[in-house]
Order: sequence, then C-alpha cells, then structure tokens
Amino acid sequence: MTEQPRNWDKELADIDKVIAKQPASVPVPPGGAGKPPTPGQRRFVALTWFWTGLAVVLAVALPLWPNDKSCGLRLVFYLGLAGIALLMGVLGALASWSHRRGLAFVLSLAAILWAGIMATREILPRVGYARQELHWTCPEEPPAAAPASTPDSAPTGP
Repeated sequence: MTEQPRNWDKELADIDKVIAKQPASVPVPPGGAGKPPTPGQRRFVALTWFWTGLAVVLAVALPLWPNDKSCGLRLVFYLGLAGIALLMGVLGALASWSHRRGLAFVLSLAAILWAGIMATREILPRVGYARQELHWTCPEEPPAAAPASTPDSAPTGP
C-alpha cells in the first residue's frame, strides 16, 4: 500500500493544456438578449402590449361607466366588462412575465387590482357581505292601475 504522492503541478498543467485547446466561448445572456428578435418574438411582444393596453383601458373605463349599474342586465354588462378587464390583465401579466417586459407586467397587475376592486364593490353588497344590501334583479314596478270609469265615459245605451 505504498502509493506514490501525486504531482499536483503536473496534473494541473495537463488540465490547463486541455482547456487551452478548446475554442473560446462567449457566454450568452439569458433570454437571448444578444440576438435580434425574430418576427415571431416581435408578434408575441406586440400581443403582450395589446393585452396589457386593453386591460388598462377597460380598467380605467370602469369608474366612468355611463349607465346605471344598480341591477339587472346593466349590472351584468358592467360585471362582464370587469371580468374582461381581469382576463386581459391576467393574459398581459402572463405574457409580459414570460417575455420579460417589466412595465407591461406592472401595468397588468395594476389593471387586475383595479378591475377586481371595482367588481368587488358591486358584488359584495349583493351577496350579503356589506352593510347595505342590494339585489341582483331590479324590483318589478307595480302594475298600472286600471283607469277609473267616470260617468262621462260610461257607454250610453239606446
């Protein structure tokens, strides 16, 4: 069991020779930032900004809703708009995260938050969570009373 001591200087010199024979490689930054974007990548970046922009516009439009949103079909349309704003915000956030677009990601998150707040303001009073209780459907108007017959309007017989 007599083992010869290793000559580390010689072994390291051999390793240096092997490394020197290999071609020099330039490290590529993550995401391929050194390469120009391909048309497919440009299309996805444009789609990211479209979704983000649409989410922001719809979220800003929610408090400016011109119609009454207290009940019925008008409430359904309002909540539908809020849902579309939320969906576009989520799509914009996912796409901007995958394509590393920081500003688009922050705007998408802001649109998601704002649309969620605006929808919650309408939903919570209708599910009994708020002090003021509202209804999903509009109250029916009472039927119009039949006009009272007056002696002047009574039919005259022969």
